[in-house]
This record gives sequence, C-alpha cells and structure tokens, in this order.
Amino acid sequence: MPLLLMTDFIWKNNMDRRKFITKTSASTAFVGLGGLSLNSCLGETKKHITILHTNDVHSHIDTFPKSHTTYPNLGGVARRATLVESIRKENPNTLLLDAGDIFQGTPYFNFYGGELEFKLMSKLKYDAATIGNHDYDNGIDGLFAQLPNATFELLSANYDFSNTVMNGYVKPYNTYMVNGVKIGIYGLGIELDGLVTKKLYKETQYLNPFEIATDMETRLKIDEKCDLIICLSHLGYHYKSDQKPDDLKLAAKTKYTDLIIGGHTHTFLDKPTVAKNAQGNNILVNQVGCFGINLGRIDFYLDNANNAKADGVSIIV
Repeated sequence: MPLLLMTDFIWKNNMDRRKFITKTSASTAFVGLGGLSLNSCLGETKKHITILHTNDVHSHIDTFPKSHTTYPNLGGVARRATLVESIRKENPNTLLLDAGDIFQGTPYFNFYGGELEFKLMSKLKYDAATIGNHDYDNGIDGLFAQLPNATFELLSANYDFSNTVMNGYVKPYNTYMVNGVKIGIYGLGIELDGLVTKKLYKETQYLNPFEIATDMETRLKIDEKCDLIICLSHLGYHYKSDQKPDDLKLAAKTKYTDLIIGGHTHTFLDKPTVAKNAQGNNILVNQVGCFGINLGRIDFYLDNANNAKADGVSIIV
C-alpha cells in the first residue's frame, strides 16, 4: 500500500469506535488528579493551560493486537489523535510535546525511515519534540532528510550541531504564548557515545546537560520573561550512579523550570513526581512509559499574577 494511502487508512477510524474512545478516554483524564501544587495561587484562577506529552513512541503506529501479552489492544496513533482532539475541544489552550525516541521499533521505520512518524505527528499538530538516541538510527543525515515532514519544532540545547547538516535546523529552546501565558520550552539529550555509533551522529557534540539547563532556564526566565518553563529531556528518569545525569538529578539543580517531561528509560508514572529544586520549590517530573501506550496530561492553573498550581495524570490510550 502506498505511504499516503497507508497514512490515510491509519488516520481514519470507525465512528462508533471514535465515540467509544472519546468517552472512555475523556473520563479517564480526570481520574486521580493529585493537586500537585507548585506555587500557591494567590488569587482567583484565571487561566488554564494543558500540556499533553508522549515519549519513546518508537515508531508504534498501530494499536497493539488483542493477543499481545503485555499491551493487549493498547496504543495507536488513531486513538491518540482522538484523545488529543477531545482534550483540545475541552481546553483549546493546549500544547502537545514529545521527549524523543520517535524512531525505531517497528517495520514502519525500516521501510519509511521516519517519514510516517513525522507526518503523523504533524497531523496531530505536535508543537515541539526533543531528540532521542534512536532518532539517529538512520544517521544524522537520515534525521535531516525527514525534517521537511515535521511541522513542529525540534528542540535540543545540549547537542552542538555546528559541524553537521543539522546546524541551524534545531533550536535550543522556543517560546509559546498560550492564553496570555508565555511558555518556554528547552530540550536536552542523552550522551550519545556508547549508545550510538560515531558514524551515525558524526560531529554532533554532547554538552553537559546540567550546565546547559541552568543557562536555558535562566535565559527563559530572566531574558524571555516566561511564566512557565518546561524541559523536554531524553536523559532518563533515574539511575543509581551519581555520575550519570537523569531527570531527578536535573530537577534538584534547577531554579526556574516548572516541569521536566522525560524519556529514554521507558518509566511508567501514573502521575508526575513532585521533586524539590535547588531553591526548595516544587518541580514536576513526568514520563509516560513507551510505545504510545499512555498520554501524559499536566494541567496548569494560573492566577492574575501567573502564579501556578498543577495537576497531572497518565492516560491510557
């Protein structure tokens, strides 16, 4: 089947099935919201921002078969699209983000090299994504070749692409104005050496993610005057080694970041972890497993002074 026809087939859904998924998923979205306060709202809540996110989808386009031993009848881009559409109707002030490892894991990537993944993410109107180690599996030239299929921003602050074909095509951060709230988003990637062969990532230089995060969040808070700051991280949720950067260690070193959306370790969290930053304030850290099984949802509620509180949940797709 030609690519565009396959895409159209995946995208379309039986109307009864769409109604069923919309009803069940929308109701699930509000189960177990935990009141994960950041700063106490000083006044009446005026603004509501929803952040939806995925990570480590690994080219899983279709729903898992009912016979699958681990994820029977779960996931799939069509279901995610229905769920995202439902949430956007509920709250138009929504961003959709991904924390990397978009590629590699099914024959779709082997046959189409990431074209289908980027086209479908563009159809879902993703706003931004960061780069995971498996996104280099067709080499940096293969990743570059798929950029025309992405209508969303690729963000990575600690990969220096100066001497590669990606130079100028990846931003360290971007800002989004949503319902009068300025949101800054920056990306961080994992050390490629040891995970990806040099011939695939070529002259990409890895920079210390903790140092870069400090620079990014300071720039976004002080210079860009962002109200909310989000990190898209492909470092991994937590490692026992003190020497290996991860999201929990990153959270403890930040000052201005409000939310870390993670990937790489395929960690299934029912709701975000509430950690403490370097100033003793709350920061949320979330990750929703892998393969498009779950969709993360974080709801920020802001008062007139843009002080924020947040709720979060992982929604089964």
